[in-house]
Amino acid sequence: MPSNNPDSGYTNGPRTDPHHSFHHLLKQNAIHHFLISTTTITGGCFRPTSAGPIMGQTLSCTIHDEHELFTAVQFGDLQTVKTLMEKNPKLIKQATVYDRHSILHIAAANGQIEIVSMLLENRSINFDSLNRHKQTPLMLAAMHGKISCVKKLIEAGANVLMFDSLNGRTCLHYAAYYGHSDCVQTILSSARTSHVSVSWGYSRFVNIRDGKGATPLHLAARQRRPQCVHMLLDNGALVCASTGGYGIHGSTPLHLAARGGSIDCIRELLAWGADRLNRDASGRIPYQLALKHKHRACAALLNPSSAEPLVWPSPLKFISELNQDAKALLEQALMDVNRERERHILEGSGFLVSSPTHSDADGIDDNISEASDSQLCCICFDQLCAIEVQDCGHQMCAQCTLALCCHNKPDPTTATQPAPICPFCRSDIAQLTVIKVKVKINPADQELDLYSSPKQRRSRKSQNLSEGSSSFRGLSAVPSFGRLMGRGSGRVSIDHNCEKP
Repeated sequence: MPSNNPDSGYTNGPRTDPHHSFHHLLKQNAIHHFLISTTTITGGCFRPTSAGPIMGQTLSCTIHDEHELFTAVQFGDLQTVKTLMEKNPKLIKQATVYDRHSILHIAAANGQIEIVSMLLENRSINFDSLNRHKQTPLMLAAMHGKISCVKKLIEAGANVLMFDSLNGRTCLHYAAYYGHSDCVQTILSSARTSHVSVSWGYSRFVNIRDGKGATPLHLAARQRRPQCVHMLLDNGALVCASTGGYGIHGSTPLHLAARGGSIDCIRELLAWGADRLNRDASGRIPYQLALKHKHRACAALLNPSSAEPLVWPSPLKFISELNQDAKALLEQALMDVNRERERHILEGSGFLVSSPTHSDADGIDDNISEASDSQLCCICFDQLCAIEVQDCGHQMCAQCTLALCCHNKPDPTTATQPAPICPFCRSDIAQLTVIKVKVKINPADQELDLYSSPKQRRSRKSQNLSEGSSSFRGLSAVPSFGRLMGRGSGRVSIDHNCEKP
């Protein structure tokens, strides 16, 4: 038992020795609590009421200035920050007591771009200063989605290839985990053009793993971030990469999306070739995980017996070289076909499927009276021509273009697949571009140049032709697009009833 003798250093009751109380306060890093009891505040600074120690006065002023600086940085009070730093330039190197956040950490995390810009102009500032968990200001800005601060820090030279001590994650992991797609895009663009691409390799950076073996794609899929999933896949993320210690060992992004129950993430992953039959270390496929966590709609899409989706033909060279307009058009056509497949699967599984919402572009289509026959796709006689094959100049709609490119699911064991050929002249397709079509808008009959949309309706004349001719019957509706695909492993069989999971 501890002794009650004051000289022994131990006591059962509270100590009343004033010297002991003073040293106890020092050990607790709360000097200002002690000073408040013996000082008064004058002119915004602690002043002793009697002839106190000079050191106590200095410490109390410093503590007050630090607290005021951190508060001003947090709330974006630029003038106060400038005044305090002019008064004491050493404050720029101060950090919070426990988390060791610098003022740049605080400004970046709170999106105070003016203060971040001012701090970055100071040559003594460290762009990659570390807090208690070895997180940089760029990591905190990406975590909280402060895109302006992310851009400013990267422009100033902040390193995107830094790892924290919590989970071994980078700023890209944080942006993907919290679903800030604009930050993901900015970080990826920086890595593509910086020393990271040379020293590490861009593809390696996109698929960088944290301390538990999770890539940014794993985190985005698990946290239900479809925009980040799409962006990472579009930049070369491995769709079938397996984890180490994150989640169940051996989980792919599709496993994690099935666990999280995000149909949008599942749709993106399947459209980029995710394998529904991959098993984790426990021997389970994504379909079983969706059932376990009671995500029945996800389970219906992941059922191995249901129709396979159309897969984006990323291995094709000319696909990777598409301009933004052509790429957006083909991606929209891909999603339209896959959504139609999903509708049939969900209806066959007993789910109520809401009617699709109409975009602004559909409003333009409602005003289109009739398109000339030369603008119609000569393969399906349903959609307007939207894509032109360079060199030969032949035109077709976006869906028929995908039918040529996505006939077979890419073989994961091979890096390349045979290039498709033009269905009209049998020449190799080397480049695709978007074409403009002229349409008449009622009632003024004015002609407008518009980019063709995969949703634009066929003309009345072509509709009558397809209904009256057995040669073209069955090619004029989106559900029939699956029959056009043949019996390859990547076919879209959406005309049959699908089994319930």
